[in-house]
Amino acid sequence: MEEWLGRTRLMFGEAGMQGLMKASVLIVGVGGVGGAAAEMLVRSGIGHVTIVDNDCIQSSNINRQLIATHDVIGCSKAETWASRLRSIHPQLDITVHNEFLQEDNVDAILDEYPYDYVVDAIDTVTPKVMLLAACHQRGLPVVSSMGSGGKSDPSQVRLTDISKTNYCPLAKVVRTRLAKMGVKHGITCVYSTEPIDRSCVLEVSGERYKKTTTGTVSYMPNLFGCWLASHVIREIVKQAKQ
Repeated sequence: MEEWLGRTRLMFGEAGMQGLMKASVLIVGVGGVGGAAAEMLVRSGIGHVTIVDNDCIQSSNINRQLIATHDVIGCSKAETWASRLRSIHPQLDITVHNEFLQEDNVDAILDEYPYDYVVDAIDTVTPKVMLLAACHQRGLPVVSSMGSGGKSDPSQVRLTDISKTNYCPLAKVVRTRLAKMGVKHGITCVYSTEPIDRSCVLEVSGERYKKTTTGTVSYMPNLFGCWLASHVIREIVKQAKQ
């Protein structure tokens, strides 16, 4: 076993380590939340990841996204993340989709590998709901990030079923949209109980899905990503030890 995984092996034992090394995880959205989740998963020894994102790195990403520096502005997030993840885990099997998740590609992406888990870090409602509904229909384990914007208190972050979320505008919209599709529970999500200060929310126009831009602080999206990764890692290890 690679020496760099020695401390993870001490944490989870041989069976747990083997489970991680054999696991395949789909990560949709590698911005502040999804990028942190991807890095934590790969540092745990996950054997295969597929990342999906069509954004390019912008200067506005630098305040919170691990991959974002002034040197890579304008570069593909997916490709830049792929390079970083390979440098962390040289044996990593990684698939990159430099595209947005949409109705015409969601089935193909979900069918591409026998994923052990899906991480939803999409920040716009329509593709997010589409992915969650598709995973629920397939019985595919998924963990979803709700809104980390406008939040600053780490102590109020929670992991729960979508049906039990509150104080999160994104979660409310997602719950409503999913309920109309017959999905009222069964989606695990990370969210915060901290109310949003509406003064940090700006209306935007001219974008296909995104209607608002919300202020963010450096650590919150990354904390959400760590919660997502923690859930996936612990679930995979638990299954491997059974």
